[in-house]
Amino acid sequence: MVGVFILVGHLVIRAMQRKRDIIFFRQGLSYRKLSLSRKRILEEYPFYQHLQPKYQRQFEHRVANFIADKHFRHRYDEPITDEQYVLLSAVACRLTFGRRSYQMPMLHTILLFPEAFTSPVNEAEHKGEYNPNAKVLALSWADFKLGMDVINDNLHLGLHEFTHVIHFESEHSATVDATRFHKYHQLILRQLMRSEVRAKLDDTQFFRAYAFTNQYEFMAVLAEYFFESNAEFRSEFPVIYNYFKRILLYKEEWII
Repeated sequence: MVGVFILVGHLVIRAMQRKRDIIFFRQGLSYRKLSLSRKRILEEYPFYQHLQPKYQRQFEHRVANFIADKHFRHRYDEPITDEQYVLLSAVACRLTFGRRSYQMPMLHTILLFPEAFTSPVNEAEHKGEYNPNAKVLALSWADFKLGMDVINDNLHLGLHEFTHVIHFESEHSATVDATRFHKYHQLILRQLMRSEVRAKLDDTQFFRAYAFTNQYEFMAVLAEYFFESNAEFRSEFPVIYNYFKRILLYKEEWII
């Protein structure tokens, strides 16, 4: 009988999560910590500095778990530095901070190149490339750092590429977070079909042209604008903004 009540309770909570886009459980009672050297790097990260102490503990826990869960490798077998471990993981965890599922199960390896590289898939030069079949995300470290250092150009390689990962997850997973991404992604696509929205996109040219390459690049570019031009994005396209905010379940107090 107890088992039946637990099962029914679980199903009710999942139904409420799907319908109302809320998460009842984010963190257990214990928090994983970074080593002192890595914690010092995290403490310089502006997003971490902006968080209240209770969220800082959660964020550090998530970054530490992300580091432990992923395989970090340099293309030319150079050692991965603490800075690289922490900043790569911090960007991923910043993007997914509103989600319960933040470890990106469809990503196993982060492969670092010192700079832009030639893709074996199409022989084109890339700064980042996600291979969902191999669960590998390849990144140019120079361009990743540039995206972090310049905060007002809406070009953030890390946010862009990690958005590709959770977008792919939304199409191949039944988790609450994946289902929510899929639901609001479809609503965003419907908005883009509205003539007045298309006209405003053309008139304002608010989003850079690359966003309109395909639906995947559009969502990745939205992530960059959400974090780097938040107020302008909300003002220019409030409906799309709010749908994207629901995808991430982001709190106003986290936005900087």
